[in-house]
Amino acid sequence: MIAPVRERTAFRKVLNRESADAEVRGWQAASHALPVPELLGRAEAGGKHLVAYEDVFASGRCTLLLGDLIGAADRNPALVPQVTALIDAVCDSLLKAVDSTGSPAPLSACVPGLYLDRIREGGLIEQRYLNDHLTIPHPRTGRPVPLRDLTGYAFTVNGVRLRMDLPAAVRDARDALAPHRRWITALTQGDPTEPNIAAPLCWLDFQYAGRNTIPGEIAVLLWYLLAMGGWLVPRYQPTVYARTLPQHLPPVATPRLERFTLNPSERRIGVRYSWPLGDGRTAALQRLLQRVRSDLGHAAGLHPERALCLIRHFLAVRILGVIDPARMTGPDLLLLLAKLAELQHPDKVDRLFTRTSAATDTRRSDQ
Repeated sequence: MIAPVRERTAFRKVLNRESADAEVRGWQAASHALPVPELLGRAEAGGKHLVAYEDVFASGRCTLLLGDLIGAADRNPALVPQVTALIDAVCDSLLKAVDSTGSPAPLSACVPGLYLDRIREGGLIEQRYLNDHLTIPHPRTGRPVPLRDLTGYAFTVNGVRLRMDLPAAVRDARDALAPHRRWITALTQGDPTEPNIAAPLCWLDFQYAGRNTIPGEIAVLLWYLLAMGGWLVPRYQPTVYARTLPQHLPPVATPRLERFTLNPSERRIGVRYSWPLGDGRTAALQRLLQRVRSDLGHAAGLHPERALCLIRHFLAVRILGVIDPARMTGPDLLLLLAKLAELQHPDKVDRLFTRTSAATDTRRSDQ
């Protein structure tokens, strides 16, 4: 029984009954293994359910969210050690969760929202990507080209020959993430993203908290550091950062499509892109990769030299299952498809997927 909301500085979430139930269950599960804010209580009024937590910023327990810390470190490299320390704390927290609550389990025993529900037949990913309406603009004429017509094309990305096969990517992910497939799991927060991690480490937001796969946790944070936090969320979901990050600094750099060619007669597509990151985001990504290729990857059951290969289907679901492609520009959608193509090649993904470059002018986005 959750007590009524106490009168003190609180962070309040107004939810429907089902979401509030999930939120409280998630908090209760995560609180067994992770540092979390105090749950102050739950109340109902006018058909809405209010769940209140300790405001960790007002209380002085925490100072910044990971997203704000990365944005600040992108502009001031002196803050980079704080970024790496927070990523280390996240990894250490996941290790402790595995140590205290970890066990191999089928995906069907895990919270379904991030993976099973999205990749199932007829689910969100299939609806958005395997339809007759999704197109990219022809590089010369600008006319819409249905993505379904490009299935099986040779897809050269930054000089590396890959393939364009969206249906195969969806099928492979659905098979790899079938309900009976077993993974290393633990009680975790479930959605380790930049608005959900506070410094000093405190996990926030418990919609997906409960038993989750550790490879899936790694994939969520990895894709967020590589693409979501510094590109897709600010561009396509700006209200998320405006609502959650007090500073919500704009990215200092974003991925760019440098060149795109399409040759239907030879069934070839060519893409050249750059993927610049600021100092803070680079540090966060590199530290996570170091931990994934050492102790965290070992705890997740991943081989250090093939870690990204082994989580590539979790990454594919993150790429396809968050931002609606119908809202994306042609160049941005092509960048997303290039990353998906890199994942479809097990022998190349660990070498290609996280290649980035340094941002050339970290002051540019503040002008």
